[in-house]
Amino acid sequence: MKNSEVGGQALLEGVMMKNGDRYACVVRKSDGELVSKQEVVHNIGGPDKWRKIPFLRGPLIFLDSMKLGLGTLFWSASFFEEAEASQAEPDGETPQKKEAAEKLAMGSAAFFALLLALGLFLVLPTALVRLLKDVLSASLLVSLAEGLIRMVIFIAYLYLIGQMKDTKRVFMYHRAEHKCISCIENGLPLNLENVRKSSRYHKRCGTSFILFTLLVSIVVGVFLPREPLLLRIGCKLLALPLVMSLSYEFIRLAGSTNNGIICAMSKPGLWLQRLTTREPSDDMIEVGMAATEAVFDWKAWEAEHFG
Repeated sequence: MKNSEVGGQALLEGVMMKNGDRYACVVRKSDGELVSKQEVVHNIGGPDKWRKIPFLRGPLIFLDSMKLGLGTLFWSASFFEEAEASQAEPDGETPQKKEAAEKLAMGSAAFFALLLALGLFLVLPTALVRLLKDVLSASLLVSLAEGLIRMVIFIAYLYLIGQMKDTKRVFMYHRAEHKCISCIENGLPLNLENVRKSSRYHKRCGTSFILFTLLVSIVVGVFLPREPLLLRIGCKLLALPLVMSLSYEFIRLAGSTNNGIICAMSKPGLWLQRLTTREPSDDMIEVGMAATEAVFDWKAWEAEHFG
């Protein structure tokens, strides 16, 4: 199987696909109409040449992905906010004021989501394990215990949000995105029948990246000071760029090789995608195909690699 450079993300009732410095979003509105946009990616933080340097590019690409992901997610959400607003009574607000209020609300939501993530996956496990400091004497045991708690929280979080109706639909679009990429990378024409039977798993998925980040943090945590609590938490924050760098390089390698050892190490991330992907309907697959074709000439790519 050949690996393309196409990556994607599930949106609210849609899919975003990225290829190089371009991305395309396609959303199905409540009336069934498909709405799309295509734009050039605008990266943040540092010159583009840094994104080609191994072990430096990881954190920068992660920030770029976060910016693009949040921006496209908010863009997809705007269509459904407009539909709700059109059914509500006029409130006298100008479009400019509404847009500013929406950006403020979305920015605040993203900020508090980041704080919640840091609290759940960094501060809470570290604080809980500190209660066992008299039992866990070795640094390796401390880091393993913290890692185990993070894993449990992460898996429980994915399971619980997966029970929500809206999240289930996002996970269905997530699977449609994976299946479209898998279809192309197996050299099959991008059509409904081929996408239906294509794999739901993808080595470069963000789910796998997060899981591997949690695993790498266990190793890095062994070398960090154990006491006091605030110093350990601070050192973990400072070590995040290193953790993300190592995780990114592994995910990048995993997506470009069929080496047996690398494939075996990728398995836990692929298994976890069972929680973040659900079987899509045909109209969801059509959205994924539209987003793919908007940003990627799959026919030329397949002719080059499989012709």
